Amino acid sequence: MEKCLSNVIYGDDPIDPWTGRRYQRDLRQTGRDWPGKAHTMIGLHRLHNTRTLAERAITEGIPGNFIETGVWRGGASIMMRAVCAAYGERERHVYCADSFKGLPEPNADDFPLDANDAHSSFEQLAIPVDEVRRNFSAYDLLDDTVHFLEGWFKDTLPSVDADFAVVRLDGDMYESTIQAIEVLYPRLAPGGYLIVDDYGAVPACRQAIHDYRDANGIDSEIHPVDWTGVWWKKAA
Repeated sequence: MEKCLSNVIYGDDPIDPWTGRRYQRDLRQTGRDWPGKAHTMIGLHRLHNTRTLAERAITEGIPGNFIETGVWRGGASIMMRAVCAAYGERERHVYCADSFKGLPEPNADDFPLDANDAHSSFEQLAIPVDEVRRNFSAYDLLDDTVHFLEGWFKDTLPSVDADFAVVRLDGDMYESTIQAIEVLYPRLAPGGYLIVDDYGAVPACRQAIHDYRDANGIDSEIHPVDWTGVWWKKAA
């Protein structure tokens, strides 16, 4: 699943503006390109981390569901659903939260650290929800345990009536990160896992994480995954 989702098997050329649009295995493994066809851009290391923590949540008996905020083509969420299928988990649900139309334009008045953020200008990041559904279906993993929360996080996440064992944040910007963690961390079970995809790559995302941790007295050890991804275990 890891190799299929990231497509290191066939090595599709990327669509980002910095790699020369030529497949390079080391960049794909570390999630430093935007694949043309692969179902995730997070690379093998962060995808393996997502799988591992989903498995730990199950084997450790951490109650709750799985959620990703910012799903792109769905690869990491598909991996979480695949873990549930492999372990015969029918009670846990997977929530895919995304605008499915790209990232929001910077709101510099409320979130000044996003002032120069350019993510909203990349049409490559706008993946329609129907495409993500088809990607789940391609792995025979689309069923009534998969939920799509379509819209901006500030509008969709507060309405979700669910608790979580794994929360994966991949919203890039300060706004998207802080809005997601403020709603979801209180719903993360003690002993559950919080993953942040853009911690190393986007300073504004990293600041949002530390602002929330500082405001709420969170001192759980932050573990690195690769050059950008991190995770921690919520204190019991």
